[in-house]
Amino acid sequence: MNQFSHFDAEGASRMVDVGGKEVTVRSARASGRVRLSAETVQLIRDRKVTKGDVLEVARVAGIMAAKRTAEVIPLCHTLPLDTVELLFDIPNATTIAIEAQARVSARTGVEMEALLAVGTAALTIYDMCKSVDREIVIEQIRLEEKTGGRSGHFIRSQ
Repeated sequence: MNQFSHFDAEGASRMVDVGGKEVTVRSARASGRVRLSAETVQLIRDRKVTKGDVLEVARVAGIMAAKRTAEVIPLCHTLPLDTVELLFDIPNATTIAIEAQARVSARTGVEMEALLAVGTAALTIYDMCKSVDREIVIEQIRLEEKTGGRSGHFIRSQ
């Protein structure tokens, strides 16, 4: 890639014109992790955090964020999302793994929607748990896979 598509020949920012692109089914899967104390993770598992069911609130927050991506990320296109799903896993005593999947039939991809869903879910977990755990770490927010469009299928190698 020799040049960034969000800048014109003079270097001014611009929204990329996708009007000539074909409408195709596009999907993206993103992930991230939140590290907390084992005690905080247990409170989340037991649904005993005073602010409520942390993972369900984070799920709704992530979906809502994905739907508003164009309002948060400059120059993103507004997309008619077909679906956004958030999944949570607790792979060990101190980690919550987050995965978001988004799909759309459109002229541009949904990577930013999936990434924003993960980030917002992670921030929601942080916000709901900060009163009991001051050492929460949000990490490794990244695109795992995308399909559709001219650039084809991408799967993260590691």
